[in-house]
Amino acid sequence: MTKKLYYESAYIREWETRITRKLEREDGIFLVMEETAFYPHGGGQPCDLGWIDKIPVLDVVHEEGEILHKVERFPEKEEVRCLLDWGRRFDHMQHHSGQHLLSAMCLEVCQAETLSFHLGQDYATIDIARSDLPQDQLMMLELKVNDQIYLNRKVTNYFVSREQVAVLPLVKQPKVTDDIRIVEIEGVEYNACGGTHVSATGEIGMIKLLRAEKQKGHLRIYFKCGHRALKEFNTGLEILSKLSARFNTAKEEILDRIAKWDEEQKQLQVELNAVKTENDSYLAGKLLAKRQGSLIKHAFADKPLKDMQNLAANLTDQADVSVLFVSNKGNKVLLAQGGESELACGAFFKQHLADYRGKGGGSDKMAQAGFATEEDAMAFYHFTAESLKTLEEK
Repeated sequence: MTKKLYYESAYIREWETRITRKLEREDGIFLVMEETAFYPHGGGQPCDLGWIDKIPVLDVVHEEGEILHKVERFPEKEEVRCLLDWGRRFDHMQHHSGQHLLSAMCLEVCQAETLSFHLGQDYATIDIARSDLPQDQLMMLELKVNDQIYLNRKVTNYFVSREQVAVLPLVKQPKVTDDIRIVEIEGVEYNACGGTHVSATGEIGMIKLLRAEKQKGHLRIYFKCGHRALKEFNTGLEILSKLSARFNTAKEEILDRIAKWDEEQKQLQVELNAVKTENDSYLAGKLLAKRQGSLIKHAFADKPLKDMQNLAANLTDQADVSVLFVSNKGNKVLLAQGGESELACGAFFKQHLADYRGKGGGSDKMAQAGFATEEDAMAFYHFTAESLKTLEEK
């Protein structure tokens, strides 16, 4: 059985030990060592990573009392030196201890029990037994949990028997009955937990609540602790500073400036749409005048797909014509039909697009597609024009 150094101290970063077993399996190669400080997956906490004789540790799992270390290759020697990825470990310690503290405050402030905990690469979450949480309570919760950090309460862990655990005021009764590990935050809570933790709440640094959202009848709270919380603040401040420079205004006035800018953009869009409508009417008249039979076709240099759709609708509303457009902007081709026609646009595209490396579709009356290259788009455009011409001559 592997000796678990992370239960002796969460602060062990380097150690020397001996390999007791080597395993080759379909999912990789693994080492079992006499002792390890690499924490395996469990309890909502991801595993530790690091190096064994400078060989990267890819995964750590717990199987039947042994800790299996997945590695890139087997070390050459049986006696090895291990090094923990301390940044990852301390991040996990900050967040796991932060979760315990946050859950305790949820119980005190919101009378809500924690149902689950997840520690991801981007953020951590807890699900609590509440269907909602007003913003003022969320802010109060954040203040309360950070107050406990500033008090720098001692965090200890120890093993107890079934008899001893029976007299402890645990938040939840443990599922295990032997070797029950207790994590105690002085003056706050006792919790049965097998994870790695800081030695005092001050080491959590800070807890920032990001948002709360409903999740299957409960409430999920997103949060970050310590270094992640500091990075979140710095990222937000950088964005705020760039917006302040962009709008040439103080940070406190950015929201008002953006609101004003939004109104200006809406007005400009109204004016632009009016100009586009007038331009489309003029262009539609020119295209109708030079149509070849019932086909109107045109190649645009940079007309967006949406504008081509609007123009095509304008033309098919005015006359019983087929409209074929191509644009170099995104390599788009559009086909529209006015009145009755033997050719269904969507079905035609579906039948032939693959031959030109195109993707798209549509209805009987209008279809559109995008192509990998300008050459493919033009080739499909010319093919479609010839197909329509042939169909009209029949």
